[in-house]
Amino acid sequence: MTVLGYATPREAWRWAAGVLRARRGRFLTTAGLFLAASAAGLVGPQLLGAIVDEVAAGPGRIPRIDLLAGLFLVALLVAAALRRAARWRAGVLGEELLAANRTQLVDRALALPLASVESVGTGALLSRATTDLGRVDSALRQGLPEVVTAAVTVVLTVVAMVVTSPLLALALLVAVPTVVLPTRWLWRRLPRAMERMLDAWAAVASRAHESSAGARTLDALGRIEARRGADDRVLVDGVDRERDLRALHVRWTPWLELSHVTPVAATLLLGAWAHGEGLVSLGTVTTMVLYTQALATPLDTALWWIEDLMVAAVALRRVLGVRVPEAPDRVTPAIVGKDLGLRVEGVRFAYRAGRDVLRGVDLHVPAGQRWALVGGSGAGKSTLARLVAGIAAPDEGSVRVNGREVTSLDDDTLRSEVLLLTQEHHVFAGTVRDNLVLPAGTFTDDDLRRALAVVGLLDWADRLDHPVGAGGLVVPAPVAQQLALARVVLADPTTVVLDEATSLLDSASARRAEGALERVLAGRTVVAIAHRLHTAAAADVVVVMADGRIVEQGPPGELAAAGGEYARLVAAAG
Repeated sequence: MTVLGYATPREAWRWAAGVLRARRGRFLTTAGLFLAASAAGLVGPQLLGAIVDEVAAGPGRIPRIDLLAGLFLVALLVAAALRRAARWRAGVLGEELLAANRTQLVDRALALPLASVESVGTGALLSRATTDLGRVDSALRQGLPEVVTAAVTVVLTVVAMVVTSPLLALALLVAVPTVVLPTRWLWRRLPRAMERMLDAWAAVASRAHESSAGARTLDALGRIEARRGADDRVLVDGVDRERDLRALHVRWTPWLELSHVTPVAATLLLGAWAHGEGLVSLGTVTTMVLYTQALATPLDTALWWIEDLMVAAVALRRVLGVRVPEAPDRVTPAIVGKDLGLRVEGVRFAYRAGRDVLRGVDLHVPAGQRWALVGGSGAGKSTLARLVAGIAAPDEGSVRVNGREVTSLDDDTLRSEVLLLTQEHHVFAGTVRDNLVLPAGTFTDDDLRRALAVVGLLDWADRLDHPVGAGGLVVPAPVAQQLALARVVLADPTTVVLDEATSLLDSASARRAEGALERVLAGRTVVAIAHRLHTAAAADVVVVMADGRIVEQGPPGELAAAGGEYARLVAAAG
C-alpha cells in the first residue's frame, strides 16, 4: 500500500482554499493593504512627470516644484508604510497557514498504521515533516507576499500606463514574445523537474537519517564503506536532479533579461517620435519611461517567486500525500465462548511475495501463561510477535486474542488487549505525567502514582509535573524501562508481547527492571521473544522456531532433557 504518495493539485488547491476561507477576514485585510501599497507606489512617477513638465515650462515655477517634491516624498513614505504593514500581515497569515499544515501533518502521521510507517521508513516521513514543510513555510511567509505585491504592482502599473498614454503603452507589446512564450515553455517543464528533485532530496534525507540511526550496526558488521558508497550515489542523484532544474533556468533567464530592456528602448523610441509630433509632453514620456523601468523589478520578483511557489506547491502535495489509508469499518466483536488467551492458526506471512517468513504456524497460549519464543536469527520470532500485536496482518490464517480476531479490533480496543514491549523505550520531552498518559484512557493522579509504585518508580518521580526528556531531567535507561512498564500497567492489556525488554540494560539495572516486569506481568498472558536462553527457562512453555515453523514446544525442563533443538541451542549458548 502506497502511503506517502502525492496529493493531486486539486486537493492542494482545496486545502489552500479551505484554510484561507477559514481566515477570510485576515486574508482580505492583507490583500487590501497590498493593493493600497501598490497604488501609493504609482503616485511617484506621476509626480516626477509633473515636476519635469514644470521645469520645462520655464522659471517662476519653483513654488509648485517644491510642492510637488514634497508630495513625492510623502507618497514614498506612505507607500513604504503600507508595504511594511502588508508584509507584516502576510507574515502572520503565513505562520497561521503553516501551523495548520504542520498540525494536520502530525495528526495524519500519528494515525498511520505502524506497519505503514515501518514500510516507508521514518526518514521518508521526516523529510516531509521538515524539508518539505520548510519549503511551504518559506513560500507562505515570504514568497506569497512577494508575488502578491509584485502582481498587484504590475497590474496597476500597466493600468496607469494605459491611462497616462495609450499610445506609449503600446511599447509594452514588444515584451510579449520575450517573456510570455519562454515562461510558458518553462512552466510546462517545471512541475515534473521539481517532483524529481524533491524525491531525490527526500531520498538523501532518508538515507542520512537511516545511516546515522544505524551507524553502530553498520560499524559492527563492517558495512560502513559500502553504505557510504550507496549514500554517495543517492547524493549525486540529488545533485543531478537539482542541475536538471537549474538547466531550465539557464535557458530561460536570458529571455527574462531581454524582456526588461526592450520595452524601455521601445518606449524611448516611440516617445521621441510622439513628442516630436506634439502628441505627448516631455513629462508624459518621463512618466512612461519610469513606469516601464518600474515594471522590471516586480515582474522579475514575481516570476522568480512564482517558481518557488511552484516548488512549494509540489512540496505541499507531498505533505498532503501523508494520508491515512482508508480501512473498512470495523466492529469489535464480542468474546466468543470461553476461548481466552492467544490462538494462532495456520498463519503464513511474507514481506515480499513468494518469500514466506512464517509457514503455517499454529499456537495456543492459555490465558495467564507465559510462553517463550526461541530460535536462531531469521526463524520468524519477531515477525510472529508483530502479528500477535496487530502491527501487521497475516497473509493467511488468523490470530485471535480472547476469541476475537486481532485484525478486526479498532486501535483502542487492540491496545487494551495486546501490547508490544520492546527493548527500546522513548522518553518524550514533557512532564512525567505526559509520558504516562500515552495509553488511551482517562487517568487520575492516583492512577498514575499507583502505576509508578508497581514498577518501583514512585520515589524517583515524586512530582508528576517534573519535566523530563530534552530540556528536562535526563532519564537513564533503567528509568525509561520502568516508565514504559508503568504505561503497561495503565493500558492494562490482557496479553503482553515481550521482545527482550531488558536486554539493553546492565546486569544490576536488568535485575531491578525484571523485578518490576514480574509485578507488571502477573496474571497476564505473555509471549516473550527470548534472545537470551536463560530468560526462557522461567517460562511455562518454550516454543522453538526454525525457518518460519514451530519445530518444538513444551516445558523448558522437558525440552532440555529431550535432547532436541532446544537442548542444542542451550548447549551452544553455554
